Amino acid sequence: MQLRVPEGGIPTTRSGGPLIPGGGRRDTSEDTAGTPSDTEETGGAAPTGDSPTGDSPEAAPGSRASRRADARTAAPGRPGTRRRRKAPRTAPTARLVAAVLAATAVVVAVAGPRLRRVRPHYPRPGRTGWKRWVPSWRQTGGAVLGAFGLSVLTLTVAYAVTDIPDNLNSYATQQDNVYFWADGTPMARAGWVQRQEAELEDVPEDVRWAVLAAENESFYSDPGISAKGLTRAVLRTVGQGSTQGGSTITQQYVKNVYLSQEQTYSRKFTEAMMALKLDNKMSKDEILEGYLNTSWFGRGTYGIQRAAQAYYGKDVSGLNASEGAFLAALLKGAGLYDPTLGAANRARAEERWRWTLDRMVKIGKLSAEERAGYRTFPEPLESNPLYNTGEQSDYLVELATQYAKKSAHISDKDFDRGGYQIYTTFDKKRVDQLTRAVGAARDKARKTNPEAAKHVHYGAASIAVDGRILAIHGGPDHRKQGYNESNATTVRAGSAFQPFVYAAALEHGVRKSRDGTPEPVTGETVYVGDDKVPVTTPEGPYWDRSGRKVAAKNDAGRSYGRISLHRALASSVNTTFMQLGMDTGLDKVRATAQASGLLPSSLGAQVPALAAGSSTPSAIRMASGYTTFAAQGRHTEPYAILKVTRNGHVVATDAPATRRAMDADTAAEVQSALTDAFRTAYPETAAKAGGEVAGKRGTTEDDTAAWYVGTEKKVSTAVVVYRIDLAKSLEPLPLEGLGGTIADSVPYGIWSEALRPLG
Repeated sequence: MQLRVPEGGIPTTRSGGPLIPGGGRRDTSEDTAGTPSDTEETGGAAPTGDSPTGDSPEAAPGSRASRRADARTAAPGRPGTRRRRKAPRTAPTARLVAAVLAATAVVVAVAGPRLRRVRPHYPRPGRTGWKRWVPSWRQTGGAVLGAFGLSVLTLTVAYAVTDIPDNLNSYATQQDNVYFWADGTPMARAGWVQRQEAELEDVPEDVRWAVLAAENESFYSDPGISAKGLTRAVLRTVGQGSTQGGSTITQQYVKNVYLSQEQTYSRKFTEAMMALKLDNKMSKDEILEGYLNTSWFGRGTYGIQRAAQAYYGKDVSGLNASEGAFLAALLKGAGLYDPTLGAANRARAEERWRWTLDRMVKIGKLSAEERAGYRTFPEPLESNPLYNTGEQSDYLVELATQYAKKSAHISDKDFDRGGYQIYTTFDKKRVDQLTRAVGAARDKARKTNPEAAKHVHYGAASIAVDGRILAIHGGPDHRKQGYNESNATTVRAGSAFQPFVYAAALEHGVRKSRDGTPEPVTGETVYVGDDKVPVTTPEGPYWDRSGRKVAAKNDAGRSYGRISLHRALASSVNTTFMQLGMDTGLDKVRATAQASGLLPSSLGAQVPALAAGSSTPSAIRMASGYTTFAAQGRHTEPYAILKVTRNGHVVATDAPATRRAMDADTAAEVQSALTDAFRTAYPETAAKAGGEVAGKRGTTEDDTAAWYVGTEKKVSTAVVVYRIDLAKSLEPLPLEGLGGTIADSVPYGIWSEALRPLG
């Protein structure tokens, strides 16, 4: 039987237009929305098909072709120009279907007549019974070739229309911020996602090949997909009803950063096409780096850098092949291979670890001698050391974050994007020791006075003379109390403020008369130290607004008679320093305290009470102020950050401000008086310290705060005890004995315990 081609050749459209590639027909009608048709303009039927002469005449003026040419050449924005809206970009699947249909239509249009001539006859003529229904070898071969050709065509078109998105999934780029102790060990992390990026060059080669040996040993030679793996995945899917396995590292990277985690055939097909295209667009090292930075390793971590910190407490650069082989096992499913989760997990992890190392030897990436050195399973840490405890680490993180943003000029938005490594000044041993000391005092207070102890607070901070904040105590639990006790400016400094008054007097001298010149003072200058002596000015006593004479009170109402300034500071004589402040000038007292590190916002008003300690510095700032005396008059602003990096690259930070607050001789005299104050109050301890300790207690007239501030071996520590009911207000409450006595001071007890020799 022969196929006949209809007379007249290929059919035309109803209006005479010929078929065109793509399977459609030439549309000769006007395609501009809102423009009258040719029929409406000419009053007759619009011409269809080819021109009567078979040629293409030039467009006459006013004709449709002329109008189209004019529209194309018209200047944008001028009358006659038609602005066309850009159609929204269709999805890759829709574009694939459209492209395949268009290509099929072209093939049918061009090869249709020939295909009809060779159309197979089926059922087969000349055969009887069941043999009529058995295809011939030609028919079978033709079907196979046709299916193969269609598959190739589909894959080719699919590859052509597949796009690699410009932006990664937002979740794949989100990182957390990691904080480190001063010795470089991990301290804590903050952020929604536990991920830190690392450059491939920072990942040891043995660790890279451990991952490749376990996941995709042909990574550097494959085209981004594995035919064997895809076939295995399809077979498993058919047998078990869900898609499984078969992915190369390139495919896994595509899934991590571009696609969802849903297990469907369409997602798997799109993944394969994107992997092929990505393999041609990116280098193998770039793909491997991206994969290592986005993969899930368990313990809440993404990326091999955070995994190294979570399981071994070190950066990825410090891993060896054995540790890398264990981390590679986690890529199969951390919930099944983390050995700390159960005995079955341990058995699986050890088996996979051994298999990976043996595999590295087999592919020539680990020598037999090196393999022999890895016989013991590399035990990971029991828990993630970066886990947020909610206790002291949260106060440290909060403080370090403030300093990092300020010194590195990082906006809140950029910081929240994550990826920062903040190396702090915090000394873990000092923090732990200070925490234990405060904890012991808190427990004792709860036993002796449980009702008053409900609202007691212990602010404490240790600062080196170069400004480094070594330790703080922020409170009992950050999850229950966001209020940082070490950084609060709520209670008065009391007599702990006296060294700044003394320094101001030594620096600027005193005036005994309004028009007189300043007279220099020394530690041997004598003042009256009796209790309740009225404060005087050149005109006479100082009267407050209520019409009463202002006078200071000494602790326990003690009077000292005429006393030297050096001894007055050592004995904490309040009346002496209130008068000394008036004679020096309260403006100069205020300026000296500010230059020494106290914040202007915490300094009291310029009235006699300023010299008596009406200022409200925090424990951090009070400790910082006392470092000035130990640093020979130079003050360095306190800071909590050693350096900041982002994904391994150093971020520029401002150096802490350093200034001369007072003359070196002034600082030396104040420090000497503080040393005598410590010796006077605690002679036995002073004898053991060998003269390296200086400190002073501080009390307030209204008994709302008790302080001890002192330096030891170039480290200043301030401790304050006070009571505030945070549920009601920030108004200080009487201590009710929780501050201890002069002989048994609670702040000094915490101070001395915090400074015991570190283990």
